[in-house]
Amino acid sequence: MIRHLGGFKFKDETTPEQIRYCFSELRAMVGQLPGLLKIEHGPHKSDEGLDEGLEHVFCMTFDSFESRDAYLPHPIHMERVELFGLYLERAIVLDFEPTPECTAAL
Repeated sequence: MIRHLGGFKFKDETTPEQIRYCFSELRAMVGQLPGLLKIEHGPHKSDEGLDEGLEHVFCMTFDSFESRDAYLPHPIHMERVELFGLYLERAIVLDFEPTPECTAAL
């Protein structure tokens, strides 16, 4: 499994309704894109001071790097990139493959 995660800082004028709409459209990709298993997201909640101004976080789970690679240029994804682009001031995205010891049952 591959984790595709990131953080967003929305423009000051972006409304909570617009943010909810963006994330509802993001969640709607599950079931539309092969290999996209799950999307989780929510507002950033930490007092560590290491967020560099990012306000919202997402984590997508793909079944493989191949599925993630197919997702990146996919028209459905590109529609979301355009949508979020209307409202975002900043975004970061990172990908990783959890090591076996991370995915083992506790």
